[in-house]
Amino acid sequence: MSKPIWVVGGGLAGTEAAWQVASAGYDVVLYEMRPARMTPAHTTAFLAELVCSNSLKANNLENAAGLLKEELRRLGSLLMAVADETKVPAGGALAVDRHRFAAGVTARLEEHPRIKVVREEISTIPSDQPAVVATGPLTSPSLSAWLQKLFGEEYFYFFDAVAPIVTRESLDFTRIFAASRYGRGEAEYLNCPMNEEEYTLFWENLTTAEVHQSHLGDEEKRYFEGCMPVEVLAARGKDTLRFGPLKPVGLIDPATGRRPYAVVQLRPENREKTLYNMVGFQTNLRWGEQRRVFRLIPGLAEAEFVRYGVMHRNSFINAPRLLTAALQWKGGWPLFLAGQLIGVEGYVESIAAGLVAGKNIVRFLEGKPPLIFPRETAVGALFYHIINAEIRHFQPMSINFGLFPPLNVKIKEKLRKNRALAERALGALENYLRNEGK
Repeated sequence: MSKPIWVVGGGLAGTEAAWQVASAGYDVVLYEMRPARMTPAHTTAFLAELVCSNSLKANNLENAAGLLKEELRRLGSLLMAVADETKVPAGGALAVDRHRFAAGVTARLEEHPRIKVVREEISTIPSDQPAVVATGPLTSPSLSAWLQKLFGEEYFYFFDAVAPIVTRESLDFTRIFAASRYGRGEAEYLNCPMNEEEYTLFWENLTTAEVHQSHLGDEEKRYFEGCMPVEVLAARGKDTLRFGPLKPVGLIDPATGRRPYAVVQLRPENREKTLYNMVGFQTNLRWGEQRRVFRLIPGLAEAEFVRYGVMHRNSFINAPRLLTAALQWKGGWPLFLAGQLIGVEGYVESIAAGLVAGKNIVRFLEGKPPLIFPRETAVGALFYHIINAEIRHFQPMSINFGLFPPLNVKIKEKLRKNRALAERALGALENYLRNEGK
């Protein structure tokens, strides 16, 4: 093929995608707008700069993030190799010397004979140009506008207002009942009823909890009236939540036969109903405060949070509406997307998206079927969720064991269960690669 493949964005996903494409024998032009145009978060011109923590989270197989790392190593990830080379002591986590990590990735790509790094902002992509777009949560305004026009404004988001997600197995069903309002339709929602005393205790703690410093600025007032932080709504008055996201109208608590004073609703986050979203609980509370305050809700005393609520500036697309399982845009030419732009959360998740998109654009151009990894693997579980999540309520997601299909046997002890899930995942990956001829 004479035309090089474009990779737009030099972050974690883009650099991994570029490496995968070049390693398959294709020429790559990697576009990165820094340093000519900097983002609010970046401080260097290095590719794959880590803008927040230097930790890539847990490194052991009893943790889903650790399992994802091991799978990426086995799949030939450049960034995981450089991370292992530049790691620093961090207990059970994989943390890196951020300067050496970014410098190492930059050097590998700039030295690759098939990769040309161009420091230029891209605003549009020609419709006959094979490309991977991996511009991250701080996609430039000009490219954002082009993507909006291409995909439709209703499927491109500029802010991330996310409620916490908890595991079903951590819920106390002696305090929770399933029901729909007024008995209409299926009882899809789980309801956590509160009496007046329980609500008052929760409200007092919520309105005095410590919050993150918001960096949305004046834009918050324009964009978030419809999804204000739950603690901001609570501060408007003691009954504001009871007439808003915690309204009990149309619900009867079977334990009392009466309407609750207030109710917190949980909505299924995946089809298997192993994860539940706390409806209306987008928040700026610090993570420790979320855990403390939200566990005051009846039924959530031992809740396991697979992600906490956040409200920050972000750009991401409605992936289940727009992408195939191969991370290709459903609308036309070989345009693939990767990284946080498609709704994955986290460093390693972004690397995984870049790897999958990079491998699959090559397979598309060679007329081969795409790599769709088994759901039992961390890579497969993550992207199955991203592509099959409910379109109306899509939220970014990080890897967690709640996304995996359940084991065939019941294991109560958590570490043993996680180890069994990891062993199954690595076995499934090896079988898949063996069948695909690696």
